[in-house]
Formats: sequence, C-alpha cells, structure tokens
Amino acid sequence: MILVTGATGHVGGEVLAHLLPAADTPPRALVRDPAKAALPPTVEAVGGDLNRPRSLRPALDGVDGVFLLPGYPDMPGLLAEIRRAGVGHVVLLSSIAAPDGDLDNAISAMMIRSEEAVRASGVPWTILRPSGFMSNTFQWTEQLAAGDTVRAAFPGVAVAMIDPADIGAVAARVLLDEAHHGLAHALSGPEPLLPADRVRVLGEVLGRKLRFEGQSDEEARSEMVEQGVPAPYIGAFFRYYADGTLDDSQVRPTVRELLGREPRTFEQWARQHASTFR
Repeated sequence: MILVTGATGHVGGEVLAHLLPAADTPPRALVRDPAKAALPPTVEAVGGDLNRPRSLRPALDGVDGVFLLPGYPDMPGLLAEIRRAGVGHVVLLSSIAAPDGDLDNAISAMMIRSEEAVRASGVPWTILRPSGFMSNTFQWTEQLAAGDTVRAAFPGVAVAMIDPADIGAVAARVLLDEAHHGLAHALSGPEPLLPADRVRVLGEVLGRKLRFEGQSDEEARSEMVEQGVPAPYIGAFFRYYADGTLDDSQVRPTVRELLGREPRTFEQWARQHASTFR
C-alpha cells in the first residue's frame, strides 16, 4: 500500500489519481480531517499532521511506500516514523532549486534539508525535482475575474513549467519500481514560458483579449508583502528571478523517458482548468 501525503493538493491529488489504476492495492491518503476530505471512494483517508511526526503512526500501518512533501519542521522525525513502520520506499517531492546548495536561500534550504533527511533516513528513496508548476497560474484568478489585464512579477523570466498531472504520473511510476531507488529525477514541462506567454495562451483558450503587464521589482516586492508572503521567501524569489541564481527555463527529457510520452503543454493544462478562470 502507498501512503500519499498532501493528498488533496495539486500534486498529491494527481499522485492518487495515477496510483489508482496502477497499484495492486488502492492508495491511502494522509489528511488532517478524514471526514472533510473529498477523495475517490476507494481511497482510504487517515488523519495525521506532518507537523507532528508521531501522529502518522496509524496512517503508516501496513504501508510499503510513501509520497512525501518537503519542508516540515522535523523532517528527520517524519523519516524516523517512516522507517519505524518498515516502509520500503519513500518518494520525496523536492525542487529544481535544491542542487544549488544555497542554504542562505530560504526555499533552497528547505528543499536541501528535506533531501538530506531522506538520504540519511535509512529508507530507500527517490527524489523528484520539478520546475515551476503550471498550477501557479491559479494566482491570477482574481485578476481575470476583475478584468482582462494580468500583472505579474519577473516578466523577463521564463520557466519550463510542468503540469502537476505529470509530476503525479512520474511519482506513481517510480513508487512502484525499485529501479529508481537512490535516484533524483529533474522534471520539467515541454517549453520555457514567460508570464506573457501564459497570458496569451489563456486568452486563446478562454476566447478573451487578455493583456499582460509586467511589474517592476519594487511593485512585486510590495505586493508580496501585502499578501503576507514571509520575508525570507520574498528574498528567495528575488534571488532566483531578479538576481538570476536559478535557471528554471531548462527543458528536461525525464517525463518523456519515464512515461513514454511528451509532457503536457500549458495549453492542455489551461483547457482542463478553463472553468476556473471564467
């Protein structure tokens, strides 16, 4: 049995969806409140909190593999509980930023330390390092509800965005194959896209004449502060995209190699989720 953490999120939900037809036993979902979780009927929902490692014990009972989210305060404690339960494989969702080794960057440090905890756990592991998610585009829903102009930060930064459905498909694939033990897979979408490219595609999908306006760094920083983004994360984003410490535009062949097909395009993602933006 596979335990999926973050099971109601963009990626975790896709992991569940791809495991259901592939695994011999239906996966189990870790959720905060099983009574409120909207999950497929064959998926068992078990309560637990990744901020409290010992709370995972009921969810880990009888589990062979775990899909694990990163960045929790006690990642070594979570991995200790996973090892204690006799789990045979953990797949960690990390980030393309992890290999930069920059512990002064809050986001990189979170991913680096999560990866270190997995490697030191004694549990066979696989690490997934995706580029930026296409689902980050949901942050524009309020702007698109209010009008036809989208304003966004870092207008000159291209990202080879990946559909969370592809991350889920890869995760399901490697969770069920011990040949991936000890490997870290970098994942991307099929092409680098500027924010203006995404706005153009959204406009075509929605049948609207959308317009893109890039924010200055000062405007972007002020908006992040107003939105309550923690200061260390604001600093991390600016190091990546204003200072250029991260190149997230590289297209990688991993999805094609692991799944035998091309990664999904942003247009495919946009068409699937068009109703959200209408």
